[in-house]
Amino acid sequence: MGGRQVAWHDVVDKIDWLRGTSYDVEELTGGLTNVNLKVTHPGGVCVVRVAQPGSDLLAIDHDHEHHNSVAAAEAGVGAPVLDYLPDAGLMVVEYIDGRTFTDSDLRSGEHLDRVAAAVRKLHSGPRFSSDFDMFALQPAYLEVVRERGFRLPERYLDFAPQVERIRRAFAVREEPTVPCNNDLLAGNLIDDGEKIWLIDYEYSGNNEATFELGNLWSEAGLSLDQLDELVAAYDGALHRHRVARARLWGLMSKYGWTLWGSIQDAVSTFDFDFWEWAMEKYDRAVAEFDGPDFDRLLDEAAGDE
Repeated sequence: MGGRQVAWHDVVDKIDWLRGTSYDVEELTGGLTNVNLKVTHPGGVCVVRVAQPGSDLLAIDHDHEHHNSVAAAEAGVGAPVLDYLPDAGLMVVEYIDGRTFTDSDLRSGEHLDRVAAAVRKLHSGPRFSSDFDMFALQPAYLEVVRERGFRLPERYLDFAPQVERIRRAFAVREEPTVPCNNDLLAGNLIDDGEKIWLIDYEYSGNNEATFELGNLWSEAGLSLDQLDELVAAYDGALHRHRVARARLWGLMSKYGWTLWGSIQDAVSTFDFDFWEWAMEKYDRAVAEFDGPDFDRLLDEAAGDE
């Protein structure tokens, strides 16, 4: 048994009901903030989420994550929460046995109706204990980046006027907030053959439904036609102002998560090129800020059709 494996057993042994039992530990791939350990024990299988240093710079509140994870489980789409050890930075959830989605799965278009149904179920569930607003998170991330001298992409600050125009367009008609995951990339969707589960609630909070849809569209690299399909499946009808709002939220998510990548590039211990990840987001955001559709989207988002 390697040293890292022994270390993970030391971590798992902090959980009272697992200590002293015979269990196997497997480190799951895919996470970029937490380490996720699949633990097979005599009573079943669970996932131990291990918080990593630097999460405070990313505005992650693990108490909110725990509360919201419990609420998502009550809504019927989140993994049941088995334990929470805040002092040890551990949360234990039930292992969901199913196929983890990829971007290609979502781009195939075969699952968008089911995904929309799962998102709607989460949004109809118990309200979360925290709020999420990319208009507040993006400047908070920017303050961290600038104060600590982290890398900032060329022209990044030049787009502040466009961000303000989006904010003003959205303010014409405020939308209610609902409990949102806010990080629905493909890897946080698991299909067990009967339903789709939505996992990982580090960035969860009450937010506009169109942010959830726009962020998912952006993260998976869906087409504009697929964004129409996703929003229509969620709403039950196609409304241009809702699509425009989702698309602009997708733009804001790319712009904000760019800074998340800059912070992770500086502080994360994961073997991952966070700067390349951030620049891919940023390049797509720039193309939309500078693109021919920007003014039209602002008009549509402020409309009522």
